[in-house]
Amino acid sequence: MTGSESFRRSSAMAGSDMRKFLVASCALLLAACASPVPDDTASRVSSRPSALPPMKTFVNSRVTAPGRSNAAIAKDFLDLGFTLESGRQLPVLTRFEGPITIRATGKVPPSLNPDLARLLHRLRQEAGIEIRQVSADHDAAITIEALPRAELQRYVPQAACFVVPRLSSWDEFKRNRRGAAVDWTTLRTRTKMAIFLPSDVSPQEIRDCLHEEVAQALGPLNDLYRLGDSVFNDDNFHTVLTGFDMLILRAYYSPQLASGMTRQQVAARLPGILARLNPRGQRIAGRAAGDTPRAWIEAIEMALGPRTPASRRQAAAKRAVQIARVQGWSDNRMAFSLFALGRLSLSGEADIALASFLQASTIYNANPETRLQGAHVSMQLAAFALSSGQTDAAIALVDDAIGPVAAAENAALLATLLMIKAEALLLQGKTAESRAVRLDSLGWARYGFGSEKAVRSRMQEISALSYRIREGRPI
Repeated sequence: MTGSESFRRSSAMAGSDMRKFLVASCALLLAACASPVPDDTASRVSSRPSALPPMKTFVNSRVTAPGRSNAAIAKDFLDLGFTLESGRQLPVLTRFEGPITIRATGKVPPSLNPDLARLLHRLRQEAGIEIRQVSADHDAAITIEALPRAELQRYVPQAACFVVPRLSSWDEFKRNRRGAAVDWTTLRTRTKMAIFLPSDVSPQEIRDCLHEEVAQALGPLNDLYRLGDSVFNDDNFHTVLTGFDMLILRAYYSPQLASGMTRQQVAARLPGILARLNPRGQRIAGRAAGDTPRAWIEAIEMALGPRTPASRRQAAAKRAVQIARVQGWSDNRMAFSLFALGRLSLSGEADIALASFLQASTIYNANPETRLQGAHVSMQLAAFALSSGQTDAAIALVDDAIGPVAAAENAALLATLLMIKAEALLLQGKTAESRAVRLDSLGWARYGFGSEKAVRSRMQEISALSYRIREGRPI
């Protein structure tokens, strides 16, 4: 039993790696499309901190029911619930039995408790889980401890945040992190969980950790690349619990299931449970997606690995595309392979990058379940369009992407899209409209990026896309 098998976020392709990948994807695209320019953000919005508009937050969740058959969802449930990301099998189902309490301790940032309250309300309403928050000085079934990111990553370098069983504090984790106490395979029921997340990152990053790790503390321990509408996917496009995720959690806590049941016992009861919870899924035809070959996962992990040389990463992305084609995939795994190849081709092979993004966009946008992924690609394409002066195309791409992004509550991506639109409107001479859109973007940016420095850095990157055109220089 190694420490890396004890908790999900220290796996080879950790969630933090994917988050960095998505952020770097935009940053490298901007670098590829633009030249260094003077910092003119002060002329767009005052340099005084008070000049930034108030932070915007999401209030109402827009949840969509899964669009797959119950037979497919049953397979997803079993693969999520009885396997660890390392491939190790779990002998029995484990969950909390009875009401669940949760508390937040440590260096709790201001945004954590409001976002936690929203999440717990959703879990009660959508998943039917009896869960409530208690004060930090009370014992709780689930303890969330916030600590500086440097301290967290000193012990788990690749982790954005993670959950471990049987513990309730960071001190306990440091003493037991390599021992049997944090071995998920030895659990037979859940009584105590600890979630560790960074206290000094953006509100959105903290909220994302809450959703992913509270969901894992309650239910599935695995991630599946084949899922296009779930946080239980290492591609990390979805970071707020979806309708599919809530259905999985509701099934997890169905009265027909209990801790200690084997995979076969759960499989026998799932059809009836899903028929009751998701009658719509009974009317949907279609087979479950096939398993994902280990060779493709390893190629993706190498392509996205931050410590792998750039040439090897691009070669791995090309290998992932080839494997996906051999598998005959036309789903989100094929599109994700292309997305990775596009991102890794930005710095030197813009034609391959653009072609890969266009193919990925076609696949993602053909399926309602992967419109959010399509919106990530649209951001890339909109940046290309803006940098080449195709302002109408840039605005159309942004407008088409805003709906799925807002529904997924991704403030960082929403802010970036709106900044691109503001630049395009400015190039069209629509100054007042551009300013209004930019101010809207800044409210979301404060939630998505956090610090004023990070917000202004993103503004500068977007401004760089249209600098040559504004100055009347050749593209």
